[in-house]
Amino acid sequence: MEQIDTVVPAALAVHVILDNASAHKSAAIRRWLVRHPRFHFHFTPTYASWLNLIERWFAALTTKQLRRGVHRSVRELVPAIQEFIAVHNETGKSSVWVKPADEIHASIARFAQRTLQVHPSELSGANQCYGTLVMI
Repeated sequence: MEQIDTVVPAALAVHVILDNASAHKSAAIRRWLVRHPRFHFHFTPTYASWLNLIERWFAALTTKQLRRGVHRSVRELVPAIQEFIAVHNETGKSSVWVKPADEIHASIARFAQRTLQVHPSELSGANQCYGTLVMI
């Protein structure tokens, strides 16, 4: 967050989307946010499907490939990761969304409306919003 704070122009608000991990809501984080009022944290719903799938994939990479191997250098690590990806792509299963797209879009619209209500001055008027999506 400190690096983002130095790179993003000071006049811009920074909106960060995070999962609901307790570490993201700790006292230390809350104190940091008080000292950095241009930062706004938005939490995904518990068990947010696409984010959970990504986290599960990286957890599988870590537990099934990285922790089981001995990698003495980046040169040894890269082929191990590439092997895991190749095997996963051969044997992986597609995700099946159980919610209709209309429900997902409605949920996103409700979230956007709540965000506009909380931060109307930063997102309305003649100001243009330019930003970068950062996944943590």
